[in-house]
Amino acid sequence: MSKSKLLDGLNPEQQQAVLHSGTPLLILAGAGSGKTRVLTHRAAYFVESGQALPQNLLLLTFTNKAAQEMKNRMGTIIKSNTDKLFAGTFHSFSCRILRKYGPKIGIDSNFTIYDSDDSENLIRTILSDTHYTPQEFKISSLMYYIENCKNNFIMPDVAVNTASGFWESVAAKIYVKYQLALRKNQALDFSDLIFQSTQLLTNDSKLTEQINDIYRYILVDEYQDTNQTQYLLTKLLAGKNRKITAVGDASQSIYGWRGADYKNLTALTRDFPETTIINLEQNYRSTQTILDAANNVISQNKNHPVLKLFTKRNSLEPIHLYSANDEVDEAAYVCQKIKELETKGLAYKEIAVLYRMNSQSRVVEEAFLKNNIPYVLVGGLRFYDRAEVKDILAMLRYVQNRKDDLSLGRLYKSLGKRRTDSFVGSINTINKKSDSIDILNSAVNLSNYMSKFDSTDEDDARHIDNIDELKSVASTFPKLTDFLENVALVQNEYSLQEKNRDKTKQTGVRLMTLHASKGLEFEAVFLIGFEEGLLPHSRSSIDASQVEEERRLCYVGITRAKDFLFITYTIRRLQFGKSSYSQVSRFLADIPEDLLQNDFTSINISTSDELTYDPSDY
Repeated sequence: MSKSKLLDGLNPEQQQAVLHSGTPLLILAGAGSGKTRVLTHRAAYFVESGQALPQNLLLLTFTNKAAQEMKNRMGTIIKSNTDKLFAGTFHSFSCRILRKYGPKIGIDSNFTIYDSDDSENLIRTILSDTHYTPQEFKISSLMYYIENCKNNFIMPDVAVNTASGFWESVAAKIYVKYQLALRKNQALDFSDLIFQSTQLLTNDSKLTEQINDIYRYILVDEYQDTNQTQYLLTKLLAGKNRKITAVGDASQSIYGWRGADYKNLTALTRDFPETTIINLEQNYRSTQTILDAANNVISQNKNHPVLKLFTKRNSLEPIHLYSANDEVDEAAYVCQKIKELETKGLAYKEIAVLYRMNSQSRVVEEAFLKNNIPYVLVGGLRFYDRAEVKDILAMLRYVQNRKDDLSLGRLYKSLGKRRTDSFVGSINTINKKSDSIDILNSAVNLSNYMSKFDSTDEDDARHIDNIDELKSVASTFPKLTDFLENVALVQNEYSLQEKNRDKTKQTGVRLMTLHASKGLEFEAVFLIGFEEGLLPHSRSSIDASQVEEERRLCYVGITRAKDFLFITYTIRRLQFGKSSYSQVSRFLADIPEDLLQNDFTSINISTSDELTYDPSDY
């Protein structure tokens, strides 16, 4: 392919990025700016210009889907065979390195890769051997601690020597024992793949040079999502050649809680001071109205570079803003607007409802079921399918019916024999004539169920949010029989939709968290729960750096929309079983009023308790 063909359809900044040579390159690519196209065309240019063979290129990204997309694109734009081209995730590349060179540091080439369940069982055994219990040292917290050490390239002995406080001192010692056990079993966990390969290259300069000779051009996507160990690995891979291309956008860095550090973008220019920076600010996805809203929101962040996106696409209409009476009214508004969009010719699959917390999906799911709107949850389980929700429902069903052996069996599996026996023995203290919410709280307390969770742990906090949402449902059905009957009706609707799962997956409205939406795009986006405590989340609303990450999350949500954007918030919201006044998100004040249209539409969509469902609609 000639140079002109390779540059066809690229704007001047994209062309500059593809053709750049001589120094490391940092491409700051805004949302919807065509970064994947630029990265693959740049890799193709290295091959087509004779600078490299396909096997000299190393394309690193974070998902197998993105890696396969890059490899497929490369295959269509260059004449050379791409079989020897490596385009893959950090984990898959690290696995390749360790399979071949791991024996140098005592790792058998046939090592086993442990999943999270394997790691959990291993830590459980180590805890038992050290005479501690999961109640004293929560296993998920220990797993998070160990993963965090590996993400920050902290060796076990360093963790022991720098530990502060009793809990961390014990956790560091368990980290040491855990690594020894992995080595004994000739196994690695997922974090270990990158951790051990980075350690291997750090300690073996000759091997690093050998790998530098193989992979002379390093291209890394989503650089703002790298953690410290991944950053160090890319720095080692760039090595003596210093031919590294990194693509990223600090404004889309939303994974700080799992180790991602947008500061790696500036660290690259520090470690490679000759780096050239090219900004990609032309957006090919959204209308200018949507981009103006996104630009105004993200420009309030002061601790990272902010791009100013622009587009040549005309705006179809303003951003819709709706102040709902409560979360039921909010869901009804969403249903009505989706019906209107459908009449305009939009397919359900081109519409997404985004929210900050998984627990927010419950009311929307039920509204969709009532109104025959097919949907699919992306990256999560439907509300009543979530383990903690099913556990508590099993308790309530057993309180109502002592002959329910199925629910009792679930409790033995979830709580263990000792706690279940204790719960069953004390169940008579629960007054079955009390309100559902009181019975639920009593059951949770008697079972000591909440001891399973650590509120400071991000994953556990999501489980706690779901339990709080279940309390909100219970508070709307005072009689336990009515509450459980309503749940059963919804679950039946789940089952009916499950029978049409393949068709629904193709046609349904997408429901997902803001985190899960990154990298996706839709014709129409609903951002619901635009309130303080939700966005920004209450756990992040005080710390300035965390507020900036919440703002980036808001920015990501806004920039998922192509043509239509709807923002909703409630006057009152039912949470934790209690209705309280809401405060609109501080981020709304950042959006100029002339970009917004206040909707005061009368809601005519069904909100009755009776669920209706017509399988023929799917």
